[in-house]
Formats: sequence, C-alpha cells, structure tokens
Amino acid sequence: MTAGIVSAPPARRDLAGAPFLDAVRGATPSRLPVWFMRQAGRSLPEYRALRRDNAMLEACLTPDLTCEITLQPVRRHDMDAAILFSDIVVPLYLAGIGVDIVPGTGPVVDSPVRTAADVAALPELAPEQVARVTEAIGLLLPELGRVPLIGFAGAPFTLASYLIEGGPSRNHERTKSLMRSAPDVWHALLGKLAVLTGTFLQQQVAAGVDAVQLFDSWAGALSERDYREFVLPHSAAVLDALAGAGVPRIHFGVGTAELLGAMTDAGADVIGVDWRTPLDVAARRAGGAVPVQGNLDPAVLFAGQEAVDAEVVRIAAEGARTRGHVFNLGHGVLPPTDPDVITRTVETVHAQPVAGPTGDRPSR
Repeated sequence: MTAGIVSAPPARRDLAGAPFLDAVRGATPSRLPVWFMRQAGRSLPEYRALRRDNAMLEACLTPDLTCEITLQPVRRHDMDAAILFSDIVVPLYLAGIGVDIVPGTGPVVDSPVRTAADVAALPELAPEQVARVTEAIGLLLPELGRVPLIGFAGAPFTLASYLIEGGPSRNHERTKSLMRSAPDVWHALLGKLAVLTGTFLQQQVAAGVDAVQLFDSWAGALSERDYREFVLPHSAAVLDALAGAGVPRIHFGVGTAELLGAMTDAGADVIGVDWRTPLDVAARRAGGAVPVQGNLDPAVLFAGQEAVDAEVVRIAAEGARTRGHVFNLGHGVLPPTDPDVITRTVETVHAQPVAGPTGDRPSR
C-alpha cells in the first residue's frame, strides 16, 4: 500500500463500554448490540424527504447531508453503531473514474475496464480527494456522542465487477472471463483497486471512525478456490493497510457461506454473515476465533412482529455460541420496510440476554 499505515487518532470521545465495540473486540457487552446495513435512510420518510432533491452521489459527498442521513436511523431506532452514509463507488468517483448511480439500476460506468491499457489508465485516489468524506466524519463525531461510527468501502472484487461489466450483473460473465483469460490484467486491476480502497479507508480512520466494514457484495459468485487465488490477496492488502490502525475490521459478503473461512483469512477481525447460514455454523466455518455479525433475513421484517421476535430470539441464541455477536440483518434494509417495525425489532434485540465469549474454538 503506497499510502502507508494510518495510526488511530487520539480518542475524541469516551467510548469505553460501548456495546458494539465490546462485542467486536470479543468482550462481553452490556447489551446485545445492533445496527442494520443500509440503515442510513432507505425506509425512513425523513431520508426520502432529504433525498428528494439530491442525487445519491451528491448526498454522499455533501458533508452536512451525509452527516444528517447517517444520524437519522441512530436517532429514531437507538442503534448501537452508525455507519457512514456512502456508496461503494464513491472512491472511484472521487478518483476521477466516470461512474454514476442511476436510480433503479445502480452504478453505471462510462467506460468499462477490460484491457491492460484500460487498467493502466485508471487514476489513483489521492488522500486530499477524500476531503468531503472526512469533513462529514468530523461533523458526525460530536453529534454521535458515545455511539461508534463505522467507516465504509467496497472490496476490490466487487468494484472490479462494476468496472468490468459496466454496471450491475447477474452472472458476472465478463468479470469471470477476464479473471481466467487474462490473469495478469486481472491482478493488475485488483491491485490498483486495493490501493485505492486502502487509501479511502485510511483517510476515514485518520478522520476518526471507530471501526470499518469492507463490503464484498458479489464475492458469493465465486468458488472458494477462485476466491483464494484471484481475490483474497487483494482483500487482504486492503485489510492489512489498516492492521496498525487500532480499529476493528469487519468483512461482509452476500452468498458467501462457502467463503467464510477464506474471508476471515484475508484479515477480518469480525465476519459478517448473510441470512442463509446459522450464526454458530458460520462461526465454525470462519475458524471460530472471531466475532460474527448478522443475520436476520431483511424480508422477515414484513412477516409481523411475532415472527420477527421469534427470529431475533433464535439468532441471538446462535450468536451466544460464538466468540462475540453484533446483531444485524443478513443484508440491507429493504426500502418498503416499516420504520416502526425496525424500532420494535431493535427493542427486542436489546431485550435478549447477553452471553460472554464462548472461550472455545470450534473446529471447522
């Protein structure tokens, strides 16, 4: 990593005993901590009102908007952590790569990257280009009080998929084709993206975030063999860039039940789990040594509170058999979700008994 390792800044806030930080560090929290992926907005009417006249990238890069959107679900739902409002393509955009977030479609790239020349032409991300993001973090820290702030970035494989495909893809045909037909081009591309992502996260840490999450949204499209050969070294480079920063590193992907051990091997301090795998099983697959995060199916939030509560109780019991548990969804909040259901679900999570770390290292 060319940007170097960033040391954690002096503590700006007293976060001793914060349930989220205790859980991700393997200590016993005062209550079962909870936050939801895509919690910043999506289902909230106040978010939709704020976004009505602001495009996604504009909202991600206007510090006062970023601050307000990040705070909204914390205020409403009593979440135990805030995640910085952002998008995985923000560092690409900041570096000068032609990308936009098209409503109803997702990220769309002006000029797909498919050759060695395309890779060579990709710009780097300079630390000063992250200033609007770090300014938002500076606004957030005093507003959050004792609520930890999670930094955010997309992993190299997922970023590469968007760049190669030109946008979202169901089967990742061009991505997998490039990976196998031109491995030198592939590794050059992911190497560049690892440096870019490392810089993006390092600047967030320097600005004061208390943890980071690396999202590899599309990694579940790969076999474990391919993941270890073509992806793991580059995700490891990102996570290693933060090894001396003193902040917990969460690693999450969708459909990654067969990859949990490899994703942990990349350097995760906490492994995120989607809704497909029981948490205690996922913990064993991940090696048993790190806390887990997850894993309520977002669709269950539409099933009525009795069904939601039953799932919360089940998941909390599974999490109690791991080295540590942060309650979350198994992916992001769906936009039609009733905000009142989210609030009541958080209350149910907080009512669950808290178990200390198991102390046992399960076998895979």
